[in-house]
Amino acid sequence: MIAGGAVIVTGGRITAVGSRDGLLRDAPGTTELSFPDATLLPGLINAHVHLGFDASDKPTLRFQDPGDPAALALMMAGHARQLLDVGVTTARDLGDRDGLAARVRDAIAAGSIPGPRLLVAGAPITPSGGHCWYLGGVADGEAQIRQRVRENAAAGVDLIKVMASGGQTTPGGAGMSESQYSTRELVALVEEAHGLGLPVAAHAHGIASIDSAIAAGVDTIEHCTFLAGPGRFEPSDELAARIVAKDIAVCPGSSGNWRALGRKIGDDRAYAMVGRTKWLADRGVRVIAGTDAGLSAFNDFPMALRRYLDFGFRPEQVIAAATVEAAAATGVGHVTGRLAEGFDADILVVDGDPRTDLTALASPVLVLAQGRTHLPPESVMRGAGRSRPAHS
Repeated sequence: MIAGGAVIVTGGRITAVGSRDGLLRDAPGTTELSFPDATLLPGLINAHVHLGFDASDKPTLRFQDPGDPAALALMMAGHARQLLDVGVTTARDLGDRDGLAARVRDAIAAGSIPGPRLLVAGAPITPSGGHCWYLGGVADGEAQIRQRVRENAAAGVDLIKVMASGGQTTPGGAGMSESQYSTRELVALVEEAHGLGLPVAAHAHGIASIDSAIAAGVDTIEHCTFLAGPGRFEPSDELAARIVAKDIAVCPGSSGNWRALGRKIGDDRAYAMVGRTKWLADRGVRVIAGTDAGLSAFNDFPMALRRYLDFGFRPEQVIAAATVEAAAATGVGHVTGRLAEGFDADILVVDGDPRTDLTALASPVLVLAQGRTHLPPESVMRGAGRSRPAHS
């Protein structure tokens, strides 16, 4: 932390970080935005979202029958803006169809619409009838898996998403604890993806699917729920140690409302299941923040981060999981996640100090996404926008 600190932004990049007085002395004529009671920190990273899901009680319905693609793309653009409203300047979209997320990504990058930097996976790879088959990424057997990876790469994705286990939003598909691909098939997928320079995110709830994902060398494991069967949650020290040894990051992909899960399966079981994030962190696993937005709300990221405090995380750990650690794990640690010279100007200004009160993250005053200014709804830039000489 730098008390009385400041960041100089030029052309979308951070060009200096230090004390306000020193920076202004070295850069006379700079336009100053002043937030004397606020904290500047790196823009937040939500490492697991689905812009095409609508966070309703049937969140995937519109993607199963998309109707008008233009209307769906507009909805996705609105969801991207909601992420930006709460200080998210980078997000991974881990499953869409027809290349829509890539179009939204490119429109944001061109400055046509507001939103965070998007890393998109396109259609997740899954077997016939498997989890999210309706997104169009069906592949059976090693040859089809490799071909599907190549097709996704040709479509311009930033990473490959594979459904290593079943999930809860695909009726008739594999259960959450069941594997959808063998270890050998996942090895083939990772080899093909890494050969094309693409990281791999593996959706894995079941113990067997987590085991296979580790063996295959994926880059991130999504959920990592340690289900040994329906309703059987059995965290494994051996698997956690292997995750650490392979330097794989885990994104729990769950929202802040874990108590709603408690109403379904009981508070004790819900606490243990969602609290696995701290259990993993205590064993040295890199835990990064992500909410599965689309199944949950797009504007609940600050609440989801506060949830980590319920399980014993310190505020500094939570902030790191949503900034520098998430940036490194998602492959953008060289351009974002830190306030440092040469990095993109992804900056969040919040009222108060989130190190002592994480609820400050729910009070964004200003967001910069690659240097583009965004005012969250109802925010007021108190005392901002003054142009002043350096020595006044």
